[in-house]
Amino acid sequence: MRPSFTGPTRSNDHAQRRYFVGTHPVDVERLAPGLHIVATPIGNLSDITIRALAALAGADLIACEDTRVTRKLLDRYGIETPLTPYHDHNAAPARPALLRRLAEGAALALVSDAGTPLISDPGYKLVRAAQDAGHLVTALPGPSSVLAALTVAGMPTDQFLFAGFLPPKQAARRTRIAELARVPATIVLFESGSRIAATFADLAAGLGPREAAICRELTKLHEEVRRGDLETLAQGAAAGESRGEFVVIIAPPPAAEAPSAEDTETLLREALVRVSLKDAVAEVAAATGLPRRELYQRALALTKEPDRGAQS
Repeated sequence: MRPSFTGPTRSNDHAQRRYFVGTHPVDVERLAPGLHIVATPIGNLSDITIRALAALAGADLIACEDTRVTRKLLDRYGIETPLTPYHDHNAAPARPALLRRLAEGAALALVSDAGTPLISDPGYKLVRAAQDAGHLVTALPGPSSVLAALTVAGMPTDQFLFAGFLPPKQAARRTRIAELARVPATIVLFESGSRIAATFADLAAGLGPREAAICRELTKLHEEVRRGDLETLAQGAAAGESRGEFVVIIAPPPAAEAPSAEDTETLLREALVRVSLKDAVAEVAAATGLPRRELYQRALALTKEPDRGAQS
């Protein structure tokens, strides 16, 4: 049987650079000096990649959001690399210490509690600082709750916006939803179980009968994906299970039918009577979504028509 690694954080000079697959030990080389962004499972610990295991075992130090969460992953695979916390509340004082370790030639792995680092966590500031200092920064891709939810939601994936968590207070949340209503792409949100019902009530009120999906506990034992229009999902969220991690997918707004050339010309003519050419183009562009350059050429041609010149 492989040993159980459940003790306190180890020293920086951990004796063995290895991980275990079942009872089989796999020895690895020390990771190259620099900052290595390592994706970890979002629920099912078996989703870890072989490359990620080798990086975590070969690093000198692992920076993580919660050492207790990451320790469970390391214990599962018998990895002895020491951990250090790096999260929203300690990032400012912790970052200089990590940069000093990088300057000394350390191999540093950065992980989040689950999934790909830098998504809704402070990791990007460390990445930028490391790059500015000339250190190697490399990514080890893997699990992502955003991409996992997109793949099972059945919504368009050619364009999507990850909007993170909506504001917790209703007034600010409704303002943000009104802003998102204009986004011509699938929207991906994170939400906590305690706010999922209130959030869906506001989404239904602000976005209308759009198609959406609630993805709960992805890759875990009680994984659940519910699809429907926002109003139906809002009703279900009010009475449904609120425990777990939630990713919300919202379909893009219906595509507006492009105006005909005749309608566009009419809009331009009416606008040119009231405002300048520049303002007329901006007004019609906002109303139709047509490119300003195209509208400018049409409006310019209209201003040169003989009838318009005689009137002016």
